[in-house]
This record gives sequence, C-alpha cells and structure tokens, in this order.
Amino acid sequence: MTNSTSSLVALSAGPDRNCPLCPRLAEFRSEARTRHPDWFNSPVESFGDPNARLLIVGLAPGMQGANRTGRPFTGDYAGDLLYATLLEYGFAKGVYQARPDDGLKLVDSRISNAVRCVPPQNKPLPVEINTCRQFLTATITTMPKLRAIVLLGRIAHESALRALGIRLAAAPFAHGAVHMAGHLKLYDSYHCSRYNTNTGVLTTDMFRNVFADVRKDLD
Repeated sequence: MTNSTSSLVALSAGPDRNCPLCPRLAEFRSEARTRHPDWFNSPVESFGDPNARLLIVGLAPGMQGANRTGRPFTGDYAGDLLYATLLEYGFAKGVYQARPDDGLKLVDSRISNAVRCVPPQNKPLPVEINTCRQFLTATITTMPKLRAIVLLGRIAHESALRALGIRLAAAPFAHGAVHMAGHLKLYDSYHCSRYNTNTGVLTTDMFRNVFADVRKDLD
C-alpha cells in the first residue's frame, strides 16, 4: 500500500451518523429521516469481523435496503443473492431474513460499500465517491488479515484501486477478472442488483463462480 494509505490506519473506518462531508447526500439523508423517521437513515457501517480475510465492497446503501435496515445489503434483492451465496460458500452462517436482528453471522468475511450514504437514484457523484474513499481506505488498512477483496461493480472496483494506489489501466474491470495488489487478490463481479439479474447481465451461476474461486483460493 502507498504511504498515504498507511497514514490512514488510525482513521475511523466509518463516518459519523450526521456526516456532513457530502452536502447532497446529507440533504437527501435529512429528507429521508423526515419521510421515514423509523428507518436507519445514516451512513452504514461495515458488517463483519475486522480480522476477516475476505472483504466485499458494494456501491452504496439502497434506499429500501441498508438505508432502511442499517446493515449492508440487508432488505433488498441484492442482499438476497449476496447472503445466499455467502451462506453457500461458508462465508456466513445462520439464516438470512432480510433484517439486522436475524442472527446471521459472517464467517471470515466483511461487507462494506464504496459510498456509505444512500445516494439519490442509487447514483453517487464522482466527488462523493472520492470524498467517501477515505473510509474505504481505512476499512482496508484496519483489516490485518485481509487477503481477498470482492468488488461488486465498476465503481467499487475503481474506488478500491484508487484506495490501494493502483492505476485503473493496470487492472481493468471485467466480471470474473482477478488482479493482484501486493498480497491482496482482487476479484471483480458485476453488482448483484435486481437490474443486472433481471437483464441477464449477471446470472446466479456467474455470481456463485466468483465466490467459488475465492473459497478455493482461501482454503
């Protein structure tokens, strides 16, 4: 990792509940709190053990998913596919019931997002991705046993590369691609969104194959 990355080890891996760093997202979050006062409506923290060897990085909390429930990929279709796959390959245990109190536990894995607050239309702006990258960098640098990162979608891929100090041209995004970043192995996947699965961009088997490779490499 670069020196700038190393210098962030002491940084908190998550933003404050009322993080003001991205004004557009802060305003959107405030509006959501007014409309849905019983929802989480805050930056969503990473889920899982910091000592895990696997980190999964998504795009951002979904309005009906993590922004509502407070746990990454919990409460929307993307979570249905992700957690079913993690359970299948031994990276989670229990029963996923789409709520944060379902008792599901991650095993040697952790889940985070490139952007911690829900963006309008699920589309964060480049400046918001860049601003929030400090928290992704801190998440990576505070996982001492980290060996593998699954990157769900191009934005997660590019933000993680920048966090690791890797040129984008040196590791182009492609579903199923694997890149090395020092001792870390990076696995690319299309995002497990309903849109991608409904349109056939990503099939269940394509998604499972990524985690099958991770499982094999970590065993």
